[in-house]
Amino acid sequence: MNKFKTYFFISDIHLGLHSKEIEKEKEKKLVQFIKYAKENSDELIIVGDLFDYWFEYKKVIQKEFIRTLGALAEYADKGKQIHYIIGNHDFLHKDFFEKEIGVKLYFNELAVELNNKKFFIAHGDGLIKNDIGYKILKKVLRNKFIQKIYSLIHPDLGISIASKSSRASRDYTSKKKYGETDALFETAKKKIDLGYDYVIFGHSHKKAFEKYNYGFYINLGTWLEKPCYGKFINNFEINDWEII
Repeated sequence: MNKFKTYFFISDIHLGLHSKEIEKEKEKKLVQFIKYAKENSDELIIVGDLFDYWFEYKKVIQKEFIRTLGALAEYADKGKQIHYIIGNHDFLHKDFFEKEIGVKLYFNELAVELNNKKFFIAHGDGLIKNDIGYKILKKVLRNKFIQKIYSLIHPDLGISIASKSSRASRDYTSKKKYGETDALFETAKKKIDLGYDYVIFGHSHKKAFEKYNYGFYINLGTWLEKPCYGKFINNFEINDWEII
């Protein structure tokens, strides 16, 4: 009988959001978590918005958070897979993560079977029925031609603009009202009706663990409040994270 793997999940860390002092402490917790995951999990799944903004040029990457990049590289160097589902803040990736670290990038959702259970995993942006304005904006921002033109801007200026745009996007998301019910839960219900056992989202920054029919909707919350991570072997659980 095959041994089940251990999967860890994190989402919405938003590295780069606050002051250097706050970010230094956040990164310290994150690096310690990745080291813990390296010894206690088989695969790591990042469900979007690892960074509050990310813009990668052909020959230039952001210099902040080199410790995080190093910890991820150590995880991958141990022969373990990292899956990184791009969020609405950190979508301007090229090939650095895949070629230099060994991370597998996903620019859309990930539908996969883990330990004989069907998972639908996505950051959650663009999956809410009545968020038409964001869906249009997403198509514009992810247009390869527009990104190519933007890459002609000097990196110092380009990354500065990306940072300010990211803050504006977060303010929009935090103020947006989608109705009294959890709109992502409503989306998750439809996926569960299609046969998925677990639907995993981030994006809303609202931690959730809801049973629906024969499946579960899980939102991983955010590290902006209390760091946590998901763990799945036979059943899914969300655990708080503190440096050990």
